[in-house]
Amino acid sequence: MTTRNAALFSTVLNWDELPVTQVRPGVRRRVYATDEMMICHHELDVGMTLNPHRHEDFDQLVHIAEGRANYYVDGVAHDMRAGSFLLVPRGSEHYVEPTEAPCVNIDFFVPPRADLLP
Repeated sequence: MTTRNAALFSTVLNWDELPVTQVRPGVRRRVYATDEMMICHHELDVGMTLNPHRHEDFDQLVHIAEGRANYYVDGVAHDMRAGSFLLVPRGSEHYVEPTEAPCVNIDFFVPPRADLLP
C-alpha cells in the first residue's frame, strides 16, 4: 500500500497539531490526507466571504462539528447544526454560510482533492 503519510498510520493526532492555512478572510483550514482520502477541518467566521464552487471529480461529505450554518447545494439552503451531515453530489454548486460561531465544518473527500495536496 502506498500512502502519502505512512507515518500517520496507528498515530493519534489532534487537529491543533496540523498546520493551519488562512484560505480567505474568515476561513482557516487544516488538512489530513493520504493517497486514498482527505479530511479538511475548517474554522469559519460568521460574515466570512462566501465561495460558491463545484467539484466535478468527487462527492463531498460535509459535517458541522460546532456551531450552525446554512449549507447551500444547487441553490437550496440546508440548516445544519453541530452533529449534522450532508452529502454533496459531484458537479453540484455548493457553499457554506456560518450562522452561529464558533462554526467548525469538516469535509471528507475520496479521492483527495489534488488542489489541496502539497
